[in-house]
Amino acid sequence: MDSLLDALQEGRLLEIPDDYDKEDALRFLAHILEAVPSLPPDTDVAGLILAKEGTAKTALGKGWACPDARVPFEEDLICVVGWSPKGIDYGSPDGKPVKVIAMYLVPENQRSNYLREVSLLAKALEIYPEIERLNAADSLNDIRDHLLDLISTTKGTVGPDSRARMIRLQGKAAAVEPAPYDLANLLVEPITILVGEGLKPIVLGHDQALVELLEGFKGLAGELTGHSAFNTGGWRIVKRKEASFTGERLLIDCLALRTSGGK
Repeated sequence: MDSLLDALQEGRLLEIPDDYDKEDALRFLAHILEAVPSLPPDTDVAGLILAKEGTAKTALGKGWACPDARVPFEEDLICVVGWSPKGIDYGSPDGKPVKVIAMYLVPENQRSNYLREVSLLAKALEIYPEIERLNAADSLNDIRDHLLDLISTTKGTVGPDSRARMIRLQGKAAAVEPAPYDLANLLVEPITILVGEGLKPIVLGHDQALVELLEGFKGLAGELTGHSAFNTGGWRIVKRKEASFTGERLLIDCLALRTSGGK
């Protein structure tokens, strides 16, 4: 399960906000994947994830789900992991809420590797003796430790490189060189934007510099209404959902993504 291990090594384990439902959680993780530098800029990962979820259920049972987006380019298999402390009503076959969502970005050249990884994960969930303790974990550190332990249950089928990296993580040994998809320094800022005919966009958020950047961005309303995501000032702005009001006004819920060293 190399990609799952990579996600832990490279900081792609995130807590899902308590008030998120299934669609909110899937969009949140998909937007994280959209920040991968090699991904073509117009790739709608959230749309791909939700479209597939409408035709094929991705819950594995035992509190896990593995949604995936197939993308038409050749790169590495990439995983991002979301943890929901209270669990998400996901329509799982065993009726249990989902606590862990391992979402995969699957390039064309990685489809067989993806199927192998998910198969190994399903087997690991069947034999992992601490599954109830994993589901009862109350912090990201606990979840991370349990996930490493879960991966170790498949040590007979994963390669020596994976085991070596897992040992390095568990022991917190020497630093590992940054990977090309290292999102450990990713900043995620929720923002709300009100736009409308003849109305200067109003931006609400915690980052004052980001608010000023967006309120000063000419064409903001057009970008928001015409695209699912756009880039400005080193930030990637992605729409999550919108609500219509009288006077042709829109209240748009967005996430702003950037790495802490981004310009």
